[in-house]
Amino acid sequence: MFQRSILTELETWKNSRYRKPLILRGARQVGKTTAVEMFSKKFHHFIHLNLDIESDLALFNTDDFDLLLDSLFYIKGIKKDLKNTLLFIDEIQNSPKAVAYLRYFFEKTPELYVISAGSLLESSVDFKISFPVGRCEYLKMHPMSFREFLIALKETQSAEFIDKCSFPEFAHDKLSGLFCDYTLTGGMPEAVMVYAETKDMIKVNKIYESLLISYMDDIEKYAKTTGMSKVLGHSMKSSFMLAGDRIKFEGFGNAGYKSRDIAEALRTLEKAIILSLSYPTTENSHPFMPNLRKSPRLHVVDTGLLNYFSGIQKEMFLSRNVTDGVLGKIYEHIVGQELISKSYSPLNSISFWVREKKQSSAELDYLYQYNGRFYPVEVKSGTTGTLRSLMQFVDETGITDAVRVYSGKFRIETANTPKGTNFKLMNIPFYALPVLEKLIEKYFLENKKE
Repeated sequence: MFQRSILTELETWKNSRYRKPLILRGARQVGKTTAVEMFSKKFHHFIHLNLDIESDLALFNTDDFDLLLDSLFYIKGIKKDLKNTLLFIDEIQNSPKAVAYLRYFFEKTPELYVISAGSLLESSVDFKISFPVGRCEYLKMHPMSFREFLIALKETQSAEFIDKCSFPEFAHDKLSGLFCDYTLTGGMPEAVMVYAETKDMIKVNKIYESLLISYMDDIEKYAKTTGMSKVLGHSMKSSFMLAGDRIKFEGFGNAGYKSRDIAEALRTLEKAIILSLSYPTTENSHPFMPNLRKSPRLHVVDTGLLNYFSGIQKEMFLSRNVTDGVLGKIYEHIVGQELISKSYSPLNSISFWVREKKQSSAELDYLYQYNGRFYPVEVKSGTTGTLRSLMQFVDETGITDAVRVYSGKFRIETANTPKGTNFKLMNIPFYALPVLEKLIEKYFLENKKE
């Protein structure tokens, strides 16, 4: 199912001479275990420990690292061959000792390949577990990208068109329809698999329901107190209703909880990678630092879950028309999901730009960084629409390469702001997002190379 992306990242980690034990981060059911199992085919031996299983957990009840190492190979019936073995420790947050042992895997057995993961890993970092500083490296997994969605649906020719930056006119309607399908279902691997096999949203909805119930059940594990458990439950439900909006902590979700309690709850859910808070920049030049005094925009882990939880899935399915204004926010959200999926660094985030003045406020949908440069990105659910905020950004910053993501066909044009500033506008259809960097290289950077 994962054709490249995360498997490519894992291969790079495997081949690095500076390799350290890897901690794989990501929300529950985002495909971490599946990706590692697929990657394990690269090795002669694979030891998979699940610390939800008592017998696997008990292996770490020792203070003798050498004894632990011998027991791992013996109990699993595998010859002790460190250079050709991948050790995967799943649900590692269940054992602080297992986390501590990552240091010794790094220092004493650097030739052994070690990957760990855990569905509650992020929320455990603060008050339960201390990770060995400098002895680990990290990758963050996201829901499946649009390209991975195409491969799962066996739409290999469509993926090839996109990979080659070839957007023939005869393919436009089909590719647009496939992106609409992706926007409807999202990228959670099990949901995509069921959709690919059945095209039955009723069956897919059972996957969403199971996922959301598991997230709600996890709230008990995130919460330090009963009171915080209630705030977390309210915050998660409200987040799926408000996703794509800029929010305030005070009165969040029309409740009377204190601002600081909502802020703590949202930060906890952010560590669990159920949601993310994106703060705007108000700068007019590089480095475009986020302004933490401004209201953040809220994104949830997956647009398919958002459609289901917020109750707009039926409208989305029946409409099949991205020009409907009520769906505009959903398309902005899926574009954000695609942009953030382009990086596996836990430090990566998406940002946007605002200009908040009484007479001329503006809000640019996204500010995308690539190769040290920033590119304004405006999302339009239809084929037309004004670009007022983007043009204000161009006038304010002097950046003259811009991107519009929309339902129309690919084209490059020279545009002008009302103040007379010329800029190059790359109009790309939604389905071209997987090759945004290639398009930037070809149409924006090629003429700037020395």
